[in-house]
Amino acid sequence: MKPTTMERSRNWTGPAVLSFGFRPFFLCGALYAAGLIAVWVPWFLGFISLDMAFPPVAWHAHELLFGYVPAVVAGFLMTAVPNWTGRLPVVGGPLAALFAAWVAGRLGVAGSAALGPLATALVTLLFPVALAAVMGREIVAGKNWRNLKVLGVLSVLIGAQSLFHWELWRFGQSVFGARLAVATTVTLITLVGGRIIPSFTGNWLKKQGATRLPAPFSRFDRVAVGLGVLALAAWVARDGWSVDERLTGALLLVAGVAQAVRLARWQPHRTLAEPLVLILHVAYAFIPAGFLLAGWASVAGSAAHGSAALHAWTAGGIGGMTLAVMTRATLGHTGRALVASWPTVVIYAAVTVAALVRIAAALAPQKTMLLMPLAGVAWLVAFLLFGVVYGRMLLTARR
Repeated sequence: MKPTTMERSRNWTGPAVLSFGFRPFFLCGALYAAGLIAVWVPWFLGFISLDMAFPPVAWHAHELLFGYVPAVVAGFLMTAVPNWTGRLPVVGGPLAALFAAWVAGRLGVAGSAALGPLATALVTLLFPVALAAVMGREIVAGKNWRNLKVLGVLSVLIGAQSLFHWELWRFGQSVFGARLAVATTVTLITLVGGRIIPSFTGNWLKKQGATRLPAPFSRFDRVAVGLGVLALAAWVARDGWSVDERLTGALLLVAGVAQAVRLARWQPHRTLAEPLVLILHVAYAFIPAGFLLAGWASVAGSAAHGSAALHAWTAGGIGGMTLAVMTRATLGHTGRALVASWPTVVIYAAVTVAALVRIAAALAPQKTMLLMPLAGVAWLVAFLLFGVVYGRMLLTARR
């Protein structure tokens, strides 16, 4: 029998953290996400000031969208691609070099006032370009042509980041680059979520003896994803290409309903007893919520609902889904049982509370001074607890 990718990786005799891509990127990505919010909340509220070329909101958006998200994407792809291609995983020196490129990007942003806009853009783009090159090489060498679409997603994210830096240099803020990154990441969640959520839910229900299972990926899902892409494209383009707000709102509302129906077809109400599965449904629920809030924002001209939509997608959808994937993948790939310990349940509850409170802060701006710190504390609990509980697993050899 052909050895699995995980069995092959055991040949690595160096530090465990460099034995697989998910180890350094999941751990440091999560810790960085915690550090970002620990700095962002007091900076946004005016309690501190940082010497940086990025305005506070631009820094916050850039480092979450182009710092944290690519780290998790890298950890996921560097674990999944070897399974797709049957090739050995990237370990040791090459993995360390990729991780160093990610760290260099974060240091480049921190030192952006001294580096200047061009050097900052180049150093931050080094990691996503290198990641795309490495993943492209592996997919082509493994002749896994159907997964070349991964390079398309990475290319759009690279384009979004490049646009972000150009807008920042030209106008002092980014609108379209940030929106494009959010839209691309949300689309990625709808695609990946549409595969793993019904699959993991069905597997768990089968173990419980159930015969009625979630609907698998079908034509309905393709239509729902397509509507989402169309609505997000209109959302990204509005304000700059004279896209009609009512049309945009209608598209977003229809896409939101389609995504809500899609989630219902996966039978989330039957997963209450298994947190590892339930969190996937809870995190995904923020995706249709974001579409519906964004649709209402366009129809009613409500900036508050627009901000709420953005944070439903980011804090709820991206934050929740990435933690759901990181916890499950870490348990599975370090040889542990797929069981949610009580700290894991706290992680899931905390990130959900953080998203809900952040949405509430957007809808009730008069309570920002109360709600923003509360959301920040909940976010810190989620990501720091991940670092504490899962850090030991990620830093030590697989059992």
